[in-house]
Amino acid sequence: MPRFTPEELEAARDRLVPDVVADGLRVLFCGINPGLMTAATGHHFARPGNRFWPVLHRSGFTPRLLKPAEQRELLSYGLGITNVVARPTARADELSAEEYREGGRQLAVKVARLRPRWLAVVGVTAYRAAFDDRTARVGPQDRTIGDTRVWVLPNPSGLNAHWTVETMAQEFARLREAAAP
Repeated sequence: MPRFTPEELEAARDRLVPDVVADGLRVLFCGINPGLMTAATGHHFARPGNRFWPVLHRSGFTPRLLKPAEQRELLSYGLGITNVVARPTARADELSAEEYREGGRQLAVKVARLRPRWLAVVGVTAYRAAFDDRTARVGPQDRTIGDTRVWVLPNPSGLNAHWTVETMAQEFARLREAAAP
């Protein structure tokens, strides 16, 4: 993992992180928004304390632990990554309610165009804000976007102490089983 100065990380606020997407994916994972480390590297879930990549592997979605720099390999497994909000921030609480709502609208358009089998939003708070669904819980949702089913997963940030790697992997595995061909 490259090391960045605080100035380099701050400059990353102006960078957009490209989606890792293709038509007809099995699962399109959707983060809240890129962190500054993600924006600096151009790789999703790049912050060292983020547990997305270990959980993805432990849940059986990938045959080995991928590094953020190997994110394009996800496409070969029918998986992709996008975000609710494209703007990089140091913390998700820097995002406004309107950014979440607009991000939800844009995400729905993207999902309708790409037609993944499942959209998996990582973070129940982000899902609630983006789709104005205050009752959402982790797990499958009643909402669909076209033919795409929606699942809310726990946020893999290291700051989310309510979920361990193991309990997150169990929830990711439930989605993997539901998304099996």
